[in-house]
Amino acid sequence: MTIEVTAFPRAQQGSGASRRLRVGGRVPGILYGASLAAQNVELDHNALLMQLKLEAFHASILDFVLDGQKFQVLLRDYQMHPWRQQVLHVDFQRVDKTRKIHMRVPLHFLNAAISPGVKVGGGVVQPALNEIDIQCLPDDLPAFIEVDLKDMELNDTLHVMDIPLPKGVEPVSKLKHENPSVVSVHVPKEIVIEEEAPAPVTEIIGEVPAEGEEAAAAAAEGEKGEKGEKKEGAAEKKEPAAAEKKAPAAAEKKEPAKKGKE
Repeated sequence: MTIEVTAFPRAQQGSGASRRLRVGGRVPGILYGASLAAQNVELDHNALLMQLKLEAFHASILDFVLDGQKFQVLLRDYQMHPWRQQVLHVDFQRVDKTRKIHMRVPLHFLNAAISPGVKVGGGVVQPALNEIDIQCLPDDLPAFIEVDLKDMELNDTLHVMDIPLPKGVEPVSKLKHENPSVVSVHVPKEIVIEEEAPAPVTEIIGEVPAEGEEAAAAAAEGEKGEKGEKKEGAAEKKEPAAAEKKAPAAAEKKEPAKKGKE
């Protein structure tokens, strides 16, 4: 698939000119490489934003149209606004067909569901890399690299040097030397959630009575109440008796006085 990018020469430079371009729906950019002088360009913002959403746009040779001339270029860098869907700047590099290029290419994992490690062993495919750095001539650049997982058993791991690459494509020297893992199949580890231990309770001595002490105090108060009730009842019983004793004596004293007057 060939992707065409249309650009226009940019005469004005500086932060103020770039802001005015963005307000007008344009994106400032630069074109460099292939032993030619760098050239300032501008592109339509909405068209560029749509192309940036294509995976192939980031790892393909692009046809760059400028002033009626067509160049083969690579997207090398772009800057986005921190929170808006707005492209702030973009860099393109001219391609020299006689020189190898260094490019980061996405990996596509195939047949994960039918691999023995997943279908029979109950494992899960765990990618370690989603892209790989390669070097090749421009005409040999692939848009992506396929990684077939159909033969992976449980606990198998594929490394960079295990992946078959297209003709003319090879990993960069660092990956050749380190040979890192690309993908593996393992049984997922169980997630154990530990229950939180209750917070320790600190007993303050002398302020809060213990359960036994509370019961003893309640019993003592009950006994005091019962004794008080008994004393009140005894006093009430004694008062009628004393009144009865005093009443006859008074009657006896009054009777002799009446007899004397008669």
